[in-house]
Parts: sequence; structure tokens; C-alpha cells
Amino acid sequence: MTQSIALAQKFQPILDEIYKASSLTARMDAKIKPVNFAGANVVQVFKTDPIGLGKYDRVSGYPAGQVVGSWETLTLATERGRSFVIDRMDDEETLGMAFGTLAGEFIRTKVVPEIDAYRFSKYASTANINAATPGTLDANGIIKALDDAKLELDKDEVPSEGRLLYISDNCLNLLESKVSRFLGNENAVDKRVTKYSGMEVIMVPQTRFYKGITLDDGVTVDAGGYSKGSGKDINFMIIHPTAVLQVAKHDSLKVFTPEQNQTTDGWLMQYRLYHDAFVYANKLNGIYLHCKA
Repeated sequence: MTQSIALAQKFQPILDEIYKASSLTARMDAKIKPVNFAGANVVQVFKTDPIGLGKYDRVSGYPAGQVVGSWETLTLATERGRSFVIDRMDDEETLGMAFGTLAGEFIRTKVVPEIDAYRFSKYASTANINAATPGTLDANGIIKALDDAKLELDKDEVPSEGRLLYISDNCLNLLESKVSRFLGNENAVDKRVTKYSGMEVIMVPQTRFYKGITLDDGVTVDAGGYSKGSGKDINFMIIHPTAVLQVAKHDSLKVFTPEQNQTTDGWLMQYRLYHDAFVYANKLNGIYLHCKA
């Protein structure tokens, strides 16, 4: 079976645009350099731990020091996929919209939320990150909880520039309810909080903001995706992008025409994603978590 390259090129830019517009974690994708894979399913990260300054002697010169370096091996553990078929007549009778709509809606409503939910869950479940005592926040407690989080990151010397405040829909509503707006001659009221203490504020629907999720194996045609399972609702997370690594070793969309599809007389779409997300061992303090009890 030959892949339809022309058709894939036709739809791929649309799908890429949808992902970037809808994903909440895409802004933390590595922008410095490509990720090198050391094997079939592993990424290796070099960690260093240099020694601090010593006393300079005018006779003997510089005090000797050592640099401890080691390779940390990160193993990708998540491999997902799905295929769909749109009958040739169904697509033709909708003026070609059936297939295009399916592809776009699948990425926007299924793939993107699962990727976000998986990443948030993975970060929140990482041992030894900064974490507050779980509890339910109200309008009077949200400001203090955020200020406590900021103080903790400041103490750990996490760079203030670039911090991202991911906050649940309900907690953002509580935060905005505490913000006062004074109207002079203005004829519009805007209570949106887009920055808090220098951090970009990003609202996350609670439906993809959990500590712990369950990925469905999707062994039947009517099952798939993810669910909260026994996970906990996250109130907010502060993440410095340099603390995390988001990698996709294989992100493939294949499109086959009805002529190439040897099973049915329809358009065939196959999507496969091999990815994972990690918190660097030396940068655990770059994440702060506040979740419900």
C-alpha cells in the first residue's frame, strides 16, 4: 500500500495549526536544540554538578576542583495510535468535508487534550517537586496559595523570568473574583487576569488537569482516550519550561485514498504518536503543585 504524500501534505499544515492553537503545553516544547535519541526508546541527558569556589592562594594559585558528570537515561513509555475510515460516498456526498472535519476534530478534541492531560499528570506525579498540602481553595485562599508558591520558587532560586502559571478554570474564576476593577470613563469591564506576579496565566480546563490519569487501551472501536480514574484535581501548577522535557520520537499522520485502501472503499487515516514528558532530576524545584485533597 502506497502512502498518499500529496494528500498528507495538503492536510498536515491544517492539523499543525490546530494543535498549536489548542495545546496548552506546546509552549514548553524544547526550542533550543533537537532531542537526540540514544536507542530505540530512550533519551539521554547529561547532568553536571560542579564544586563551588575555593580560596585563591597567591603562591599555589587556583584550588583544584572537580566536576561530577553523569548520563541520565529517560525511557519513553507512551505509544498511542488510531485509524479511521470514511467511506468514499460519505465523503463525496459531503463535498469532501467528512474526511477533513474528522481529521481536524480528532486532533483538536482527542489528541491535544490527551497530550496535555498526560504531561500535567506526569509532572504532578513526579517525586520531590515542590508541592503544597492538598486542599480545596476558595476566593479568600487563592491569593495566599499563589503567593506561597511564588515565595517557595524564589527561595529555590528558580528564575522568575519565564514562569508559567497553569490554573484550573474554577481557581482562575476565584482569582478573578478577587481582582478589583475601577471604572472611570471606560465603557467596558475586563476582569481577565493574564499575568500574576510576572507569570503568564494559562487557564486549564479541569477535564485535562489531574494528578494521575488512566489511558484507555482502545481495544474496541468505541473506546479510547483518557480518564481521571483515581487521580486528583489540580488547582494550579507553576512550571518553569526549562525544568521539563517534552519529546515525541514519532508523530505520524498517514492518509490513504480509496484506491490505495485495500480493505474498504474509503479514505483511511492512521495516526501514531510515540511520546513522553519528563522533569529533569536537577530541576525538580522548577515545578510547584497545588492539588485538591
